[in-house]
Amino acid sequence: MLAAGAVWIGDIQGSRMAALFGLGGLLGLILYHASFGFTSAWRRLLVNGDGRGLRAQMVMLALATIVFLPAISGGTLFGQQVVGAIAPVGISVAAGAFIFGIGMQLGGGCASGTLFAVGGGSTRVAVTLAGFIAGSVIATFHMPWWVAQPNLGSISLVRELGMALAMTIQLTVFAAIAVASLVWQRRSFGSHHPAPKSVAPLPARILRGPWPLMGGAVGLAILNIATLAVSGHPWSITFGFSLWGAKLLALGGVDVAAWEFWTWPYPARALAGSVLGEDTSVMNFGIMLGAFLAAGLAGKFAPDFRVPFRPLVAAILGGLLLGYGARLAFGCNIGAFFSGVASGSLHGWLWLICALAGNWIGLRLRPHFALRN
Repeated sequence: MLAAGAVWIGDIQGSRMAALFGLGGLLGLILYHASFGFTSAWRRLLVNGDGRGLRAQMVMLALATIVFLPAISGGTLFGQQVVGAIAPVGISVAAGAFIFGIGMQLGGGCASGTLFAVGGGSTRVAVTLAGFIAGSVIATFHMPWWVAQPNLGSISLVRELGMALAMTIQLTVFAAIAVASLVWQRRSFGSHHPAPKSVAPLPARILRGPWPLMGGAVGLAILNIATLAVSGHPWSITFGFSLWGAKLLALGGVDVAAWEFWTWPYPARALAGSVLGEDTSVMNFGIMLGAFLAAGLAGKFAPDFRVPFRPLVAAILGGLLLGYGARLAFGCNIGAFFSGVASGSLHGWLWLICALAGNWIGLRLRPHFALRN
């Protein structure tokens, strides 16, 4: 399906879109095999003091930053004109990230986690994805009001401080967060949570998984760099969900094109075109198929359609919060946090703080929906 999809997309949309579809497939494979979920990593951190996931994220951010900041400062990467994921720092980002954080714990995934879980056969998270799409398109109706709220404008560390100083600050903060998480883990919980060792031979582990978290971090950083080089902008996910929702509403007779958000230049072009002609949309399809492939290779694709009522309600509510929050925050754990921070955008750091606060609230809500922490 991945191979046929790449050929088909290349035929109707060109080689660039086929390449982005292929990158999405590789991202899905890595996300699944490394179980690289932001939601579960933060839950383990906040509940069990297990900081392995957070440290892997810091490694991922550091590797991407080392390439992103010089490229964004110079405006090109491998001859391709590039821009960073830079967005305004304000109420919209803070509120959106906080809402998104609650949705992560109720819905059982972030943006990337939702895609690879659905591709891997999770039926509950498929419900989360449906809510995610609905929340995303609802937020586009309200978006003009949110962007009018107080903000400091877009703040790029590269622009404000220069590339060298911005690089130094970012790498120092990544290292400090990683060390702090390790110290807190060992002092407060008396264990560094050693990872279980696989006894399978290396070729089998590469093909079937599981992969170590740090391997996933390196792979995701490399593929985000590749996405920047191919598309001219970093990896993002959630605009594709907004587009899917808007297309579905338009098919149902709703005049989505009259909403102010969908009159803005880029959304208007995307709405007028094909879902296979927009970068994030086509990569999202690739991610789900890549995870489908990984689950098949691992022998773990086994959907269970029996979803209890309260977890089902949590999936719907969590998905709506994820979609609505991501649109307000100009991105999700990928577009705002990963790509935003690696681009030197201050809104990415604000997103992290507010999303962690939302996760803390979400963890306290989970037991009310029969979800264990």
